[in-house]
Amino acid sequence: MDKERMKEEIMERLGEVEDPELGIDIVNLGLVYGVDIDDDGNVKITMTLTAMGCPLAGTINSQVTEAVKKVDGVRDVEVNIVWNPPWTKDRMSRYAKIALGIQ
Repeated sequence: MDKERMKEEIMERLGEVEDPELGIDIVNLGLVYGVDIDDDGNVKITMTLTAMGCPLAGTINSQVTEAVKKVDGVRDVEVNIVWNPPWTKDRMSRYAKIALGIQ
């Protein structure tokens, strides 16, 4: 499978991972900043969380890893949590804003 199709499938799987506190998936929340795939099938997910010190960071990390490993061709997954650029509500999709009642 080519890297572009693999990336699409990874994003679909990440769309199944919900932020446990908000009940919206991490893609629509705008938490996923990047997906990098090397030639050996190793995947690096660069993402953030809605708040520093999130008590559920470990849970989200595990769910991301499990979701991405379901994609054919993925060998290993690394989740890189970053704080820059900082997450803001502007990163959220229209769907997420409507679901959370944000204008």
